[in-house]
Amino acid sequence: MCCRFFLPCCNTPRRFADYIDREISGKAVNATEDQKIIALFFARDERAVAETAEKYGALCMRIAVQILGSRADAEEVVNDAYLRLWHAIPPANPEHFQAFVLTLTRRAALDRADHQARKKRRSDRCAAALSELEPVIAAPDNVQQQSEQQAVREAIGRFLDDLPEQQRSMLLKRYWYLMTAREIAKDMQLPETRVRVTLMRLRNRLREYLEKEELV
Repeated sequence: MCCRFFLPCCNTPRRFADYIDREISGKAVNATEDQKIIALFFARDERAVAETAEKYGALCMRIAVQILGSRADAEEVVNDAYLRLWHAIPPANPEHFQAFVLTLTRRAALDRADHQARKKRRSDRCAAALSELEPVIAAPDNVQQQSEQQAVREAIGRFLDDLPEQQRSMLLKRYWYLMTAREIAKDMQLPETRVRVTLMRLRNRLREYLEKEELV
């Protein structure tokens, strides 16, 4: 969830990741299997956590390891995310359970990273991803800018909507899952150079789009 989208100099990328959280959560629908797991949570049946771990545990670990760089820390964070999930549902009844679980995991990892960042420098992996977005979206530094967050969020949602699936997936992998260009290339079976160039062009297009909308 390494540094996080949390340090004063990194508020901008965290906002971007939060926009993606909302973008993902707002688009998907419950799968039948997920509905059954959510029902277990509402019934306060501890099998809910076990079944969540069985279905999404590997993906949660991947996100936590990417952010923290330590499997031991990641395991603790994922367990913390399950606890947060237990306390969140009910009353929450997420429309997209997978996105809900992964968002809780990412935020738990970022909270852990925030604590660690007080004692040591940010990791190169996360810092590299965050620095790429700094020129794209300015971090809010006054009340007026904060009031524009909703407009920025909606604009980013429209931008993502208009992207081809491959490009949208590439952005999510880089700035939500914090995968490196090499990892994205391997995962998507694309040349690494193509991934790097595409991400650069997408960042430029996003910047131009937000400028056109007079949001940066």
